[in-house]
Amino acid sequence: MHFAEIIILAVGVAMDAFAVSVCKGLSVNRLRPGYIFSAALWFGGFQALMPLIGYYLGVSFADAVASIDHWIAFVLLGFIGGKMIMEAFHKNEECEYDPDFSFRTMFMLAVATSIDALAVGVSLAFAGADIWSAILVIGLITGCFSALGVWLGNVFGCRYKSKAEFCGGLILFAIGLKILLEHTM
Repeated sequence: MHFAEIIILAVGVAMDAFAVSVCKGLSVNRLRPGYIFSAALWFGGFQALMPLIGYYLGVSFADAVASIDHWIAFVLLGFIGGKMIMEAFHKNEECEYDPDFSFRTMFMLAVATSIDALAVGVSLAFAGADIWSAILVIGLITGCFSALGVWLGNVFGCRYKSKAEFCGGLILFAIGLKILLEHTM
């Protein structure tokens, strides 16, 4: 997997955290730097940690599934991407107006937005990616997107949440399709 592909993948997985960050920014009346840093650290940290865990899970059984690893990567990324696209079109979509940036709240949101990154980590193992570069890029990009999301949410509101999820889903699906096509052609 090339570095440019890792950057594109990182943007794709960062979109859930970006969307939640927009909602967190919307929830506060007065934006403080601590809110921005909190979102960046929580979401960036968990988006880096989960692919690392997924990678080592994938490596542990990579030899057993080597002949179909490209299909597994495609199905995982396609499913995650499809789910994000479907969520973007969900009719009852509202931002939660919860200004809570406590440890418990941010921990639960960070885990919830990074579960998909666990599956991405498995895909990275099958794609033979340099995991340390990948998690560094994923963590940094997610942290930056999350910080930007809190600010944008505070300034503009929920207007871009569904667009961010749609773009992220499309990116993940496209990367999964690329992996599949590279191994079947």
